[in-house]
Amino acid sequence: MSNTFGRLLTITTFGESHGPAVGVILDGCPPGLELDAALIQRDLDRRRPGQSAVTTQRSEADKVEVLSGVFEGVTTGAPIAMVVRSEDARPQDYAALKDVFRPGHADYTYWKKYGVRDYRGSGRSSGRETVGRVAAGAVARRMLEREGCRVQAFTAQVGDVIARERQVEIAEQNPVRCPDAKAAAEMERVILEAREAGDSLGGVVEVWATGVPVGLGDPVMDKLDASLAWGLMSIGAVKGFEVGEGFAAARMRGSAMNDAMVAGGGFASNRAGGILGGISTGEPIVVRIAVKPPSSIAVAQKTVDTAGQERDLEVRGRHDPCLCPRVVPVAEAMVCLTLADALMRQRAIEPWKPK
Repeated sequence: MSNTFGRLLTITTFGESHGPAVGVILDGCPPGLELDAALIQRDLDRRRPGQSAVTTQRSEADKVEVLSGVFEGVTTGAPIAMVVRSEDARPQDYAALKDVFRPGHADYTYWKKYGVRDYRGSGRSSGRETVGRVAAGAVARRMLEREGCRVQAFTAQVGDVIARERQVEIAEQNPVRCPDAKAAAEMERVILEAREAGDSLGGVVEVWATGVPVGLGDPVMDKLDASLAWGLMSIGAVKGFEVGEGFAAARMRGSAMNDAMVAGGGFASNRAGGILGGISTGEPIVVRIAVKPPSSIAVAQKTVDTAGQERDLEVRGRHDPCLCPRVVPVAEAMVCLTLADALMRQRAIEPWKPK
């Protein structure tokens, strides 16, 4: 099973949805970085369940314990181990699903691949795995902030409701994390409507990274956009990725798509999303991910069991009606980890660049 992400700055996550704990080992973090648990907890609080009516009502404090790699408020260069204990796990709630494959979940594929699966709330394929990503991402964010980089994500779309405004400063002021106040209210309404119907909704999360220096990314196989796609597409619910104009570029002419360069450096526009040839341009990096509707719904569905027999299934329990609000901090974490890793790789080769 593949549980590690990154090249020089690596994370390895562990734990299952309804196991005793989840966590992460972050390796490669340079020494001397000021860091305390409160910085990590800030991002975990944004990801945790039970925040509002538009998220799952599972009650977890998600309090982080930093076990190693930090001494007297600074990183030591040793691996940073972080763990979050599960307080509201209810594995018994999933006993009825032991021999049933839930539509849209990884139940069937895990069972066929490994010959065994953890049926307690999706086990390793659960969204709870992302706790470790967010904890490690908070450390990577600290590394980037020291270089003047800032990463922020927000909900750009839920179902058919699209955010037209990009007032990013208000995104954290509403439960759906949308930068458009009018769209945010409508998003909340349609999510609650879907929940009431026993159904769910998908959406789009957009991520901005500003202050990123020119030169990050390693063509041709580790282009920056390819690395971002790797990190973001590894999030369980993500089914699509684009950078800059993305798929809209397929409908454009080159004269409309190309970003004109201006005297003194920089670009007149940013349709490329801050990346050219797999290398950062210095312009804001703009990426979007498509987040599928949560698969656990109370609507009756057809499925089969491990014996191959047809079954009717209605999934009950505490589930998100839309994942976008809680995917926002996870997406930020993966972008932070990708950029921090790329920054370290660039620093490794800079002494050898021709003068």
